[in-house]
Amino acid sequence: MVDGLLRARSRSAVPVGTMVVNLTGAFALGFLTGWLAGGLPSTAWTVAGTGFLGGYTTFSTASVETALLLERRQWRAALVNAVGMLVAAVALAALGVGCGQLLR
Repeated sequence: MVDGLLRARSRSAVPVGTMVVNLTGAFALGFLTGWLAGGLPSTAWTVAGTGFLGGYTTFSTASVETALLLERRQWRAALVNAVGMLVAAVALAALGVGCGQLLR
């Protein structure tokens, strides 16, 4: 849903919708990790973290979109999509962990 709304409004070659979904998911998983680590049974943690947020994020879609950008020779968009998303996702996950720890 989020992806579709953003994709319809974007004129960029970079798949902005997928990027936003993956980056917000990385922050949310980091936040849950910082906030709930050690406070939930492992089953609940698995459902909350990897189950829900794993279903929300779209790594496979991002991979296919990057491959399609490369196939179309849209080098800059492919680089931003692959490397940019990786760097931003790790940074946002770390920020989420820190925010979650502050709330705990």
